Amino acid sequence: MPQITTSIANFDDPAHAQAIVEIINSYAIEPHGGERILPEEISSQIVPGMKATPGAFTMFAWDGDVPVGAAICFQGFTTFAAKPLVNIHDLAVLPAYRGQGIGTMLLEAVETHAKSLGCCKVTLEVRKANPQAEQLYLRVGYGDPDGFETRFLDKKL
Repeated sequence: MPQITTSIANFDDPAHAQAIVEIINSYAIEPHGGERILPEEISSQIVPGMKATPGAFTMFAWDGDVPVGAAICFQGFTTFAAKPLVNIHDLAVLPAYRGQGIGTMLLEAVETHAKSLGCCKVTLEVRKANPQAEQLYLRVGYGDPDGFETRFLDKKL
């Protein structure tokens, strides 16, 4: 197993910005990601958009100096606990590095960072077409802890 470390991305570092887009695109080209690379007009705006969004951060997994996974996260607020939370919007590990516990490491790193921010929970969504990711999330404790089954819905504007 490679020696993997985690750290928060620096949105001002061009190499970090490029790695964020490359890791997202590695997921996007897979069947459960839509099977297409993100258009340039979108991919070029990912990091500037996150940089402009208060509370946005990306957690990287590194094999030495090579970024091999990322969790794209946004801080929010839960009214039911009156506390901040972190939502993992995207979690992706490069295909060659899957099955080595890197997704688990990223989730743990995000949880540790969320605790340092005073957050009461971490949320995420998973596509039905991605049962491997769902198994990871269930294995490390994600689910419906309050007994309320949840679904993620969206509406394009």
